[in-house]
Amino acid sequence: MRPRVQAILERVKREGDRALFDLSRRFDRVNLEKLSLPVPERVAMAAPLREAIDRARANIEKFHRAQRREERTVETEAGVSCWRRAVAIERVGLYIPGGSAPLFSTLLMLAVPARLAGCGEVVLCTPPGANGAVDEAILYTARLLGFEKIYTVGGAQAIAAMSYGTESVPRVDKIFGPGNQYVTLAKQMVQTEGVAIDMPAGPSELLVISDAGGNPAYIAADLLSQAEHGADSQVVFVTTAPELLDAVEREIERQRPRLPREGIARRALENSMMVLLKDLDEALDFSNRYAPEHLILATEQAAKRVDAVINAGSVFLGPFSCESAGDYASGTNHTLPTNGYARAYSGVSLDSFVKWITYQKISAGGMKNIGPAIETMAAAEQLDAHKNAVTIRLKDIENV
Repeated sequence: MRPRVQAILERVKREGDRALFDLSRRFDRVNLEKLSLPVPERVAMAAPLREAIDRARANIEKFHRAQRREERTVETEAGVSCWRRAVAIERVGLYIPGGSAPLFSTLLMLAVPARLAGCGEVVLCTPPGANGAVDEAILYTARLLGFEKIYTVGGAQAIAAMSYGTESVPRVDKIFGPGNQYVTLAKQMVQTEGVAIDMPAGPSELLVISDAGGNPAYIAADLLSQAEHGADSQVVFVTTAPELLDAVEREIERQRPRLPREGIARRALENSMMVLLKDLDEALDFSNRYAPEHLILATEQAAKRVDAVINAGSVFLGPFSCESAGDYASGTNHTLPTNGYARAYSGVSLDSFVKWITYQKISAGGMKNIGPAIETMAAAEQLDAHKNAVTIRLKDIENV
């Protein structure tokens, strides 16, 4: 796979738009006349969906706006002041998957914090559908969030376009968004060329922990909700109650045939597992080692177990906190680390769209206080120019 992705990256870098048009014909089976699509002022949308998107946007904005932090100056010692300031990343690119499941919800999750952070340019790419069309829900959401155009480019070639820039697609500084294995690999590869990405990512995951009080129907529904994402998704059920294993399996078999994406869910379940452990401490230890993208604690008094969770992308507490809520409308972000990366990475947040610049201001008195320590340390590392930058200032201060 790597040679194929490398070839795509190099071709887009070399040929620009010409490569994008050709790759769209090859992979998306569509002949595009242009790569940008104006977002219409009004999009015909069924009222219930429009209202649901509006409500989700409000909740996501409320949660992410609360992540703003007050800048605070710290006087580390007399005359030495240090602080840091959040500065928005100038140009960010959002990749929104299309195909069988156009993820307009992901556009909400990425564009809302990008706008709140104040990013100067937000570039939106999504794969073209038939005749270069874009799903109406993506169009509505794009208009809601202030986009005037969408670049109808998909796959690894979209990542290449945003990484290098083409005649039509602007170059960006950081790329966000999920995708298939080609998109994921392309994101990882362009990192080596100076383009940042949101996080490493792989197939979707869900781990559910339950004790004897778990509701089999709820648990099965949650497992299936994640399994339908893709055949390579993985769902794990961990319980301390042997009777729940059979009960949940029966519920899965009852609910699964009713799903339009039953075939996808069935293949994902073939790569999934149920685990019986002796107690909740052991179950949480298992979860922390697995480091799931999503973790549901379907246990009695789940809130009392929060501090035991150290590795997870997003946690859902109690019987009514289904993973679907976080995917769509509760307000938390659904762009999360997978494949064990939750051990070291966080999900997307307002901080993902800013960089923190540190500042320091040292007065003459501050230099007099801290200068001798700097001289001593620089001399110990044999960096005489570092030492001299302090020494000449201290001499001037003494002569005043």
